[in-house]
Amino acid sequence: MGAKRWALSVPLDGFTLAEHAEIAREAERLGYTDAWSFEVDGVDCFAPLAVVGVATGMRVGTAIANVFTRGPATLAMSAAGLAEIAPGRFCLGIGAGSQPIVEAWNGGTFTRPATRVREMAQFLRQALAGERVVFRGTTFSVDGFRLTRPPAQPVPIHVAALRPGMLRVAGEVGDGAVFNWLAAEDVPKAVGVVREAAAQAGRDPAALEITARVLIYVDPPSPASDLAARRHLTAYLNVPVYKAFHQWLGRDDALGPMWEAWQRGDRKAAVAAVPERVMNDLILRGSMDEIRAHVRRYLDAGVDTAFLQITTGEPDPVKKRELVRDAIRALAPERVTMKGSTA
Repeated sequence: MGAKRWALSVPLDGFTLAEHAEIAREAERLGYTDAWSFEVDGVDCFAPLAVVGVATGMRVGTAIANVFTRGPATLAMSAAGLAEIAPGRFCLGIGAGSQPIVEAWNGGTFTRPATRVREMAQFLRQALAGERVVFRGTTFSVDGFRLTRPPAQPVPIHVAALRPGMLRVAGEVGDGAVFNWLAAEDVPKAVGVVREAAAQAGRDPAALEITARVLIYVDPPSPASDLAARRHLTAYLNVPVYKAFHQWLGRDDALGPMWEAWQRGDRKAAVAAVPERVMNDLILRGSMDEIRAHVRRYLDAGVDTAFLQITTGEPDPVKKRELVRDAIRALAPERVTMKGSTA
C-alpha cells in the first residue's frame, strides 16, 4: 500500500447527518483522507457517506454493511448508489455483524457467517460489474439479477474480519480487511492471516488494504470516564463474536474474570474486572498528543488506513459538539506531518 491514511469514523456523535457536510469539508482541509461509516442502532451505513461523498472529494467506505440483514440485490443497489455519488471514491466494506444485530434485532439467523460473506463478495463482484447474475450458493441463491445502473468504475470490496476463518475470507476474496476492537499489538497477528491467505489464493498479498476503526475517548481520564470506557468495552466483548476474537488474541487470562462475572449476571463486577491495561490498549485516551501517538502505533503495526471514532460521555449537547470538533482539529493528520512523519 502507499502512504498511510488518517480517516474519520462517521456519523459523529452530537451532529445531524446534514451537518456532516460542513464538518467533512473542514476535515478534508485538515488532511483527513476518508470517512468510514458504522451501523449499530443509530443510522444505516450508507446515509452518512452520501452526505460526505457529495460535500467533499474524500474517499468514503462502509465499515460495515451487514450481509445478513440485506438481501444480495438490495446490497448491490445500495453500493451502486454510493458509487454513483462518489465515483472512484467508494469502498464497500461488508461483514457478518453479530448475533444481537442479526438475530435479536432483525429476525435473521446468524449461521455460517464466513460462507455468507464469501458468497456475498462473489455475487457483488459480478453484480457491480453490470453482469446478469445467476448465483447458486449455500447461504443464498440469486436468479437473474442485473443492475440497470452499474457503477462506472470498479468498487473495492473490503471484508470485516476478526478470527482466522473470516480473516482468510478477506485475504482470498477481498480488496482489503476491516479490523475493529483490537489493540495495536494485535495487528500483526491478524494481518499475517490475511496476507498468507491471499498468497495461498495466488493473489498479491501486499495489494490488500488493511483498515481499522480505532475507538477514541476524548474525555480526560477520571473515575467517570474510566467507568464509561469499562462499560463500553464490557458490553462489546461479551458479544460472542468479540469474546471469541479476544480469546483467539490470547486474552483469556486478562478477561476471564470479566467474562465469568458477566456469565453470573453480575454486570457491576464484570465492569470492575476489566484490567486497566486492556482498557487502555483497546480504547485510546489521554492527551491529544498521546492519542495521536497511539493512532500512529496502529499504522506502524500494519494498518494502512485508521479511521478515528471520536467518543465523549459529555451529557451537555453543546459541549459534546465542541469536544468532538476540537478533537477532530487537534488530531488532524497535518499536525503529524509537520512533525516530520507522514499520515
